[in-house]
Amino acid sequence: MTNFSKTAAQATSIAVGGTETDAAARIVPALFAIAFGLVLFVGTGFAAPSLIHNATHDTRHSLGLPCH
Repeated sequence: MTNFSKTAAQATSIAVGGTETDAAARIVPALFAIAFGLVLFVGTGFAAPSLIHNATHDTRHSLGLPCH
């Protein structure tokens, strides 16, 4: 006969739903997404075509960020 009972520590770790590896697996992609977004935002702000620059400029103003 197999014993299917769990200890309190095992039940708690399952209920919490994760380990440190799970947290790192979520944090690393989030940091890359933030960095990529910042590169796009800043890069288009210094872009030569005025259409791209003006779109970023207007976005900065709509977010309440200083630009010049």
